[in-house]
Amino acid sequence: MTQKSTSDAPRDKNGLTEEEFLKSYNPGKYPQPSLTADICVIHDGRILLIKRGGHPYINHWALPGGFANKDEPLENTASRELAEETSVQNKDMELIGVFSKPHRDPRGWVVSAAFKTVLDKDVQVKAADDAKDAAWFEIIQQDEIHLQNGDIVLTLNDLAFDHGEIIAKALGQ
Repeated sequence: MTQKSTSDAPRDKNGLTEEEFLKSYNPGKYPQPSLTADICVIHDGRILLIKRGGHPYINHWALPGGFANKDEPLENTASRELAEETSVQNKDMELIGVFSKPHRDPRGWVVSAAFKTVLDKDVQVKAADDAKDAAWFEIIQQDEIHLQNGDIVLTLNDLAFDHGEIIAKALGQ
């Protein structure tokens, strides 16, 4: 295949080739969000939650997840964060949606890709990294969804961020 010379390259309305355009492009011209991945891990009618060990939402229950690294696909972010926060190793995840409501995270503009995985066997979880605790919660679907672990009973509105909305979507609500 012959490479086109610069003179043969397509030009935009300003007369620039793509190479010329990219040399002068300013990525700071547009605001950029932070990207995160949140993971719904489901097994035998239960969902895995972590208790946040830091701000924001310290001591609130949430889905495992966290910020993407610059050169990391979000699927890898999901697997990495799940392992770091709960010690669960799983790469088989399905994208359930992108969550981008303004102010969903008090730290700023944060867009999250939410994933779901259904485990076929019981796994032990261990809180690590920025998770203070990790535990399985039974999913109780009545008039509204409740999550229960012993004496702890949560509604979806009790969770950090918009994780209740993510869980509802993961459960087909």
